[in-house]
Amino acid sequence: VQLQASGGGLVQLGGSLRLSCTINGFALDYYAFGWFRQAPGKEREGVSCIANAKDGRTFYPNSAKGRFTISRDNSKNTVYLQMNELEVEDTATYFCATCQVVMGSLFGMDYWGKGTQVTVSS
Repeated sequence: VQLQASGGGLVQLGGSLRLSCTINGFALDYYAFGWFRQAPGKEREGVSCIANAKDGRTFYPNSAKGRFTISRDNSKNTVYLQMNELEVEDTATYFCATCQVVMGSLFGMDYWGKGTQVTVSS
């Protein structure tokens, strides 16, 4: 089981990035996958979750709603996070993981990948 995030980098305030999470070793269709981030000195925060292939619903916390879009391409074993209108506060290491939404809160589950750094400069 392996999740590998990529696509991070340095971007200017207001810019965009697309992160990719390549997933191997899963029956991908049956799992929900999400993106989480952690900035230095801060707690880890979930920013998106997409349900399994049959369901397809997405979830975003207020911090990401309207700016971030999660999608999945099961044929490519990949989950994406399109991030627009980036803010300095979005600077963090971003991780992909299996996820679950419970009563409006987003949780990472059993499987996590290594992160990719996103830095937004002003």
